Amino acid sequence: MTVSRDDVIAAAGRIAGAVERTPLLASEVRGQQLWLKCECVQTGGAFKLRGATNRLLLLSPEERTRGVIAFSSGNHAQGVAIAAHRLGIPAVIVMPADAPAIKVAGTRAHGAEIIFYDRRRESREAIAAKLADERGGTVVPSFDDPAIVAGQGSVGLEILEQLGEPPRRIAISTGGGGLAAGIALACPDAAITCVEPEGWDDMARSLTGGEIVPVAADAPPTLCDALQTPRVSPITFSILHARNATALAVTDAEVEDAVRFAWANHDLTVEPGGAVALAALLSGKLAPEPGTVAILSGGNIDPALHARIIGKAA
Repeated sequence: MTVSRDDVIAAAGRIAGAVERTPLLASEVRGQQLWLKCECVQTGGAFKLRGATNRLLLLSPEERTRGVIAFSSGNHAQGVAIAAHRLGIPAVIVMPADAPAIKVAGTRAHGAEIIFYDRRRESREAIAAKLADERGGTVVPSFDDPAIVAGQGSVGLEILEQLGEPPRRIAISTGGGGLAAGIALACPDAAITCVEPEGWDDMARSLTGGEIVPVAADAPPTLCDALQTPRVSPITFSILHARNATALAVTDAEVEDAVRFAWANHDLTVEPGGAVALAALLSGKLAPEPGTVAILSGGNIDPALHARIIGKAA
């Protein structure tokens, strides 16, 4: 399965009007101006609606009748639920039992059926495959699908239009790599930096080693629930490896700094997993330079957690 820049362009045209054109805001980090692409204000609170909408629009009438099945800790779940609701498609979402309540509620609010699993002991892929076999539905992965990658790449096309020129570097939050791979295709002249939580830096290890390396079984807890992907896919890895993408990891403390920065400087509510790219720049792990864009990929954070991080009473 391959994805091309033409696929990204076609996807952007297909989903136009179904997703928001999100703001590109100027910011300043360590004395250097850079840009923040605010997918945290996308419908559903994250970029995931883009890929989900593109994938569901490509279903045949018969496939739409049988419904879709997705697995996600929350943002892809909501993207699929919203897209399915709009198109009148039944949706079942496999979610970890420890998914943030705000993401569970958002998914339910759009009519999706939720089935919970234990992310430490059970395989979400296996559960989804079993459900698909039993119900005849189409599995809609969160990143391991060409149509999903192409849809996420529309973020990159918007950046090019909004800047009026290719950015020098784009820092991108990375779980399975669908967003990073799509943007890498959309913006062929930009250096790509994937940013992950410490201990969940499987894309970094994979790019360094030249082959896919899964997350360790004893990976530490992280605030970045949206980025707890145990293994990247051949699709996303091959795209990013071919583009010579680099990757790095940030700590929870650095992520909290980024959440505070987004709120204090831009009045933006950003979830931990959506703030890792900004965290890399604020911490100095990635040097800010002219023409840098950081993707704020999601804003679905529990209000009490956000209040704690920004130092306000819940």
